[in-house]
Amino acid sequence: MTDLQNAQPNTQPLLTLSHASKSFGPVKALSDVSIDLFPGEAHALLGENGAGKSTFVKILAGVHKRDSGTLHVGGQEVNFHSPGEARDAGIAIIYQEPTLFPDLSVAENVLMGRQPSGGLGRIDKAAMRQQVAGLLSELGVSLDPARLVRGLSIADQQLVEIAKALSLKANVLIMDEPTAALTLSETERLFKVVRSLRERGAAVLFITHRLEEVFGECQRVTIMRDGTWVSSGPITDYDTDKVVRQMVGRDLGDLYPRGEAKLGEVALSVRGLAQAGVFDDISFEVRKGEIVGLAGLVGAGRSEVARAIFGIDPREGGEVRINGHVAPPLNPQAVMAAGLGLVPEDRRQQGLVMDMSIERNANLAILNRLRSGWLMNREAESRSARDWTTKLQLKAHRLTDPASSLSGGNQQKVVLAKWLATNPSVLIVDEPTRGIDVGAKAEVHKTLAELAASGLAVLMISSDLPEVLGMADRILVMREGQLVGELSREEGSEEAVMYLATGQRKQGQRKQLGGAA
Repeated sequence: MTDLQNAQPNTQPLLTLSHASKSFGPVKALSDVSIDLFPGEAHALLGENGAGKSTFVKILAGVHKRDSGTLHVGGQEVNFHSPGEARDAGIAIIYQEPTLFPDLSVAENVLMGRQPSGGLGRIDKAAMRQQVAGLLSELGVSLDPARLVRGLSIADQQLVEIAKALSLKANVLIMDEPTAALTLSETERLFKVVRSLRERGAAVLFITHRLEEVFGECQRVTIMRDGTWVSSGPITDYDTDKVVRQMVGRDLGDLYPRGEAKLGEVALSVRGLAQAGVFDDISFEVRKGEIVGLAGLVGAGRSEVARAIFGIDPREGGEVRINGHVAPPLNPQAVMAAGLGLVPEDRRQQGLVMDMSIERNANLAILNRLRSGWLMNREAESRSARDWTTKLQLKAHRLTDPASSLSGGNQQKVVLAKWLATNPSVLIVDEPTRGIDVGAKAEVHKTLAELAASGLAVLMISSDLPEVLGMADRILVMREGQLVGELSREEGSEEAVMYLATGQRKQGQRKQLGGAA
């Protein structure tokens, strides 16, 4: 990796992986992949789902043994045979969903197996808490070492994992999608900790699909595609177009392919919707052919509004009309029959049955139509699944494989297929591209644009502001359970949305709702 070393002439890398390859039977997962990680830098590892990033990380973590290539840590060649050997060499992995012991304290989790002992060989709990308090203080984190991990947010659990890494003297930290489940404030706190780690001389390998985080926080980047190394270099040598082009191997064209909307009749009308302590007086309309974005900070009540509209959660007041017909509360079957579909925020827990086949998942919402008497018409089921997955360009080996075998982007396509099979007139999509790579994101955006162009009314809930601004014809903004503003496509900007979402004042802000400023 001469280009990397030339960029850091006076610094030796903490970790160098050179020309690594790995196969699983006939499947080549990695082929001739290299990377250098320098002290004091955050290095982004980018690639579509299936690019080989997970195999790459597992080789560094000692989970997989490479078939060829060399790995140097601290200038010494190493060959890990277990994760324990990788940890002893100073490599720590911070996963998206930390694996801690929930019924043990923060301090016990950080020092698991290495607790200080006092008299008679007993664990010195006071010394343990004091030691962990010092580690947390170094990170600038306010967490009680005596508190049980159960009930901690994902963000706080990640910080416990980082403290554990510090206690192990790790100087290479690998963070796998660390911000996927975090709020904006939690994300900023994590990045503050990452900066402090870099100041201590650690190297941070940062795996994410969020390109704005890459350009905001990382100094170098490595891009992979189809198990191979594509390029590495300083982040200043890249822009978004170059990153996307190298990740997917082609130009995506417009990532947000939204043309001029041709609006039809009102398809979804919400008036005075309320749920005590969650949201109040929510009123809006979505017309046929229109994509309306629902923006706001995490916790503003957006998903809860969608669940109440669909009839999953109760509502204390208000009215929902679908194509002019009143939708009863707490009755998803009636809402579906009226023509509304809901693609939920958590596709794995709420959208799919992961152990069930792709084919069956794609038909879950219309199983009654596919029955002949008491028996399932297997031919009709296969035909329906094949039709929709073909339209959505699903990439799968066999439709009889479990949904768990698919990448995140393809799982999202199966959820979309499930609801499109119901032939809805209104579709609510909640965080439609969370956790999927940029290539799959472009395909989902294209699908939504085509659906709207065909006359479908789409309500899109998203925390990805570029997505909202790029896809929505109108933007509604929520704050603390209230609908506080509406922006046209022309008025929309990240600044305008965030002013409304955070309650800050901005001179000349238009279309305020309810007197909010």
